[in-house]
Amino acid sequence: MKRISILFLAVLTLASCAKQEQPTKHPKFAYDATIFELNTRQLTPEGTFRAAEAELPKLKEMGVDIIWMMPLQPIGKLTRKGTLGSYYSIIDYCDFNPEFGTREDFEHFLAKAHELGMKVILDWVANHTAPDSEWTRIDGWHYRDENGNLMVQYDWTDISKLNYENEDMRAAMKEAMHFWMDEIGIDGFRCDVAGEVPTDFWNDVMSELRQTHPDMFTLAEDEDKAHELCETAFDMYYGWTLHHLMNGVAQGTNSVQDLWDYFAKADTTVEDYAIRMNFISNHDENSWSGDEYERMGAAVQAMTAFTYVIPGMPLIYTGQEYGNHHRLQFFEKDCIDRDENNPMRPLYKKLNDLRAANPALHSPELGAKMLRLPTDNDKVFACVREAEVEKDQTNTVISFINMSNDPQDVTIDIDTFADDYTDFDGNSIELESSQTCHLAPWQFIILTDRD
Repeated sequence: MKRISILFLAVLTLASCAKQEQPTKHPKFAYDATIFELNTRQLTPEGTFRAAEAELPKLKEMGVDIIWMMPLQPIGKLTRKGTLGSYYSIIDYCDFNPEFGTREDFEHFLAKAHELGMKVILDWVANHTAPDSEWTRIDGWHYRDENGNLMVQYDWTDISKLNYENEDMRAAMKEAMHFWMDEIGIDGFRCDVAGEVPTDFWNDVMSELRQTHPDMFTLAEDEDKAHELCETAFDMYYGWTLHHLMNGVAQGTNSVQDLWDYFAKADTTVEDYAIRMNFISNHDENSWSGDEYERMGAAVQAMTAFTYVIPGMPLIYTGQEYGNHHRLQFFEKDCIDRDENNPMRPLYKKLNDLRAANPALHSPELGAKMLRLPTDNDKVFACVREAEVEKDQTNTVISFINMSNDPQDVTIDIDTFADDYTDFDGNSIELESSQTCHLAPWQFIILTDRD
């Protein structure tokens, strides 16, 4: 008989470690990790490193492993947007935004995160600087038009695009990244609009940094070039297409079949070792497209669970753990809604425990492939992931999700996976080879077992 409880962490941890003795493509901590995007300005009323530090024990308790800090450097003033400006209009790569605190304040924050066993990566803006950066005064370091004016991309009127044909500029960018890794002690980078920067630069700088920081973790804000970027430089890429499909399913404009079509295509376009970041929100989506409740409504919890049971790494954005219900202004002070009793924090805690305890849910290439379970209802997403944790022993996770606003009756072909399981609430469930169940609107069922 096969049975597993998500509470048996010690046994599972030993099994997971045994499997990870093999050489891995990514740092070992990344395989069962959850990443949290920290918006320093909006996380707390103070909007400082010191105030954010007080949140770290809560994030650790919730199961967060990697903290992604939005840019920390001083923001340009020339053509600044709004009162406080954009994090992504950087005037000095090797300094600290006084709005958030001092270098000493950040180093204290970083030391606390490391003490708690969490990694910290920095949002790195290599594509452009603020137009009043000292770098704009150096001939050839930025693109300019025929009149000598600095180049602006899209509607980003507060930035100037860098010229990667200039070797001196490249060297200065590498030096700045070394500063944060070598002197400050961060654990890696999330790289803004990574596809806009030449891949050979990323390959060069990341390979160099990994010589002395072999466990650094890197995230590319890109999907179109994921195959190219993740070959050498990056561990993880953005699942933008999947995110938009999830919005569409929640709004009734996309289907369960669209999700499966996406996974089938992704399996052929991105190497299986590349980690996809799965998310229902981030700083761009929240501020420009709406918070998750605005976009997904009653589907929020189901879509959150979905990001945990499919291959990849789940992201939590600032405020989601508090049930934030509004678009955060991007260029102004606009603190998150803070509801200590909202249901999302305990949900994230359970999902993070589930992910950590079940090797089948770990990130590629150690986690299990996802297989579709046949159903007679096209509104229900049903999948299984099964991983070998040691010789003749497997870890199996089965998930059923009602992807609709209506209750659904469904029969699912469990086939060879029929056995005894434990559900998300710790109850014992016996699955038959042909399982019929009733699902409430947006209800999800996650079952785990073990030889």
